[in-house]
Amino acid sequence: MSKIIEAEGLTKVYKGKVKAVDHISFSVNEGEVFGFLGPNGAGKTTTIKMLNTLASITEGRASVAGYDVMRSPGDVRDSIGVVPQEFTADDELSGLENMVLMARLHHIRIGTAKSKSKDLMQLVDLSDAANRKVRTYSGGMRRRLQLVMGLLHEPKVLFLDEPTLGLDVQTRSKMWDYIKGLNRNRGLTVFMTTHYLEEADSLCDRVAIIDRGTIKVSGSPAQLKETVGGDIVTITLSDGTEDLTGFFETIEGVKEVTRTGSVYRIKLPKTEKSLPAIVEGLVRKQLQIKEISFTKPTLDQVFLEVTGKSMRDEGAPTTDSGWENIKMQRVSGN
Repeated sequence: MSKIIEAEGLTKVYKGKVKAVDHISFSVNEGEVFGFLGPNGAGKTTTIKMLNTLASITEGRASVAGYDVMRSPGDVRDSIGVVPQEFTADDELSGLENMVLMARLHHIRIGTAKSKSKDLMQLVDLSDAANRKVRTYSGGMRRRLQLVMGLLHEPKVLFLDEPTLGLDVQTRSKMWDYIKGLNRNRGLTVFMTTHYLEEADSLCDRVAIIDRGTIKVSGSPAQLKETVGGDIVTITLSDGTEDLTGFFETIEGVKEVTRTGSVYRIKLPKTEKSLPAIVEGLVRKQLQIKEISFTKPTLDQVFLEVTGKSMRDEGAPTTDSGWENIKMQRVSGN
C-alpha cells in the first residue's frame, strides 16, 4: 500500500525555544482515514500546519501526495483540501455563492464551478438551502457546507480539524456518515484531528496519540485497545468462602485477577478464548455462578494511560491566519 503522507523527524521550534513538535515520524496510507489524538498543547495542530504548508519546518522532512512540503508547497496545496475548526464561509453570501467563490479560488472555470458546487451540496443534503444566506444556516448545516468547500478541487488528501466540534449527537452521526462515504466511495484519504474518542474509534483505520510533541503510540483502534490489557470479565459466585485466585491464574490467557469477596475481576486479552475454560472449571468445582459480565477496553483508557489525566495548556501560539493564508496563496498563484 502506497504512502500518501510521510514525515521523518518532523520538528517545530517556536521563538523562545518552545519545542511544539519533537522529531516525530509517521506515515499515512493512501485511501485510509488517519486520526491524530492528543490533549491541549500536544502538538497536533502544529503538525497539521506543517503538513499544510502553513507553518515552517524547523527540522526533518515531510511529503504529501508525493510532493516535498518544503520544496513544493504550491503542489502540496493543490493536492489537499482543508476543513478548519473555524467557520470560514461568508455569512452574507448564499451557500452556493460561497461554494462557487471557493471553486474560483482554485481556478475552476465558472460553469464547472457551479455544476460541482450543486453536486456537492446535494451530497450533504444542502440543495434546498443552496440559495439561502449562510447566516440563516444552523451549526450542522455550516459544518456540512465547510466540508464540501474543501472538496471542490478534488483533493487527494482531506485534512479535517475537529470536524464535528460543537455538534449535537444526531448531526455528528450524520457527519460521520458523510466522511465514511467520501472515504469508501471516492477513495479519499482523510487526516483528521478530534477530541471525541468515539469518533476516532468509529471512523479511523489507524490512530496516533501525540503528547508533549512526541507520538506515544499508533495503530488501529483495535490494536491500541489491546495494549490496555484486554477485556475485564467480572464473575460473581454464590459462595465466596474459597479463594479461587490461583485457579483463575492457571487458565491460559488470564493476565490479572483481583478478588473482593465472591466477586472476581479478571483481565483477558481474548474473552472468547478464555471464558469457556473458566466456566468449565467452575462447573467441575460444582460452584454456582451468580453473574457474569464483561467490558471491552476503550480508546479513552488508552488515551488516559498514554497522556495521563492532568489538564494541559494550549501549545505555542502562532500568528498564522490559517485558512486565509491558503486562499491568498492560491489567488496569487504562489
